[in-house]
Amino acid sequence: MGTYSTNEFKGGLKVMLDGDPCSIVENEFVKPGKGQAFNRVKLRNLKTGRVWERTFRSGESLESADVMDRDMEYLYNDGEFYHFMEPETFEQHQADAKAVGDAAKWLKEQDVCVVTLYNGAPLAVTPPNHVILEITDTDPGVRGDTAQGGTKPATLATGAVVKVPLFLEIGETIKVDTRTAEYLGRAKED
Repeated sequence: MGTYSTNEFKGGLKVMLDGDPCSIVENEFVKPGKGQAFNRVKLRNLKTGRVWERTFRSGESLESADVMDRDMEYLYNDGEFYHFMEPETFEQHQADAKAVGDAAKWLKEQDVCVVTLYNGAPLAVTPPNHVILEITDTDPGVRGDTAQGGTKPATLATGAVVKVPLFLEIGETIKVDTRTAEYLGRAKED
């Protein structure tokens, strides 16, 4: 397994630290006027999601993590596990609720997600940036009711709740940005 020196550190790099796979969130090279240069690195533990900062002396190295990001199709949830399939090999992987985390509220059958595998097992699931979902519950819009900025909460087919404009009704499909949970617009009919 390879190692990465501090001069190879960059955002998104997956490394092993204290026995756990971590992803580098931020890397800042610091060269003080006096003393040895160092890297101030913000890391996220891929198992627990914990984010913390650590400094490494220039020239130190870390082992690379055996982590792969794969595009997989979400199949279904059997109540305990979420099932994903690799489109090329049809190989299926099951992820528990801990690995899926908040992504669960954006998962729709047949959508392609990025599944992070660690030693062949799903570690984290990243939903697509934009998803198209149906509104299953929302209050009827009242004309002229713009005191709250012209939006109302709407529950989507997956259980996620987003703010939508007043004119939208139950049964309409909308496009949502999963990174910010913001309404982007009505979904166009194909």
